[in-house]
Amino acid sequence: MTTQALPSALAAIVDDFQAVSEPERLQLLLEFSEGLPELPERLKDHPELLEQVVECQSPLFLTIETGNDDDAVHLFFKAPAEAPTTRGFAGVLHEGLDGLSAEEILAVPDDMPELLGLTRAITPLRMRGMTAMLGRIKRKVAAASRTQA
Repeated sequence: MTTQALPSALAAIVDDFQAVSEPERLQLLLEFSEGLPELPERLKDHPELLEQVVECQSPLFLTIETGNDDDAVHLFFKAPAEAPTTRGFAGVLHEGLDGLSAEEILAVPDDMPELLGLTRAITPLRMRGMTAMLGRIKRKVAAASRTQA
């Protein structure tokens, strides 16, 4: 798979990962961890509005919002600061997918996380966590699209 199948923001992130060495990829993942936005106030005190991605080794919760004035999907993640790999994966998905349309998100290939080139540096269990995050996002987007139709 090439980055041509990805939305432009996500393709640029994948290109950044592919352009650096393996140790530098881990540093880049840490930068995405640090850049993950905090939950907005309306979600902070309402954990029932977030869904846990149980496949992640660290506690990760997410939700999406759609149906505002445009057709953009907005992503929200909650991950502990002491879980930089999990936060980094969430940061990549947030930066690469937030604000896209449902159709664009649903078209992202399920194996996109493999394109980051982290499979030798990160355990398979952690890689499955990122794949599960993407899958959960896509399921929530598909469900929201069905209810809006």
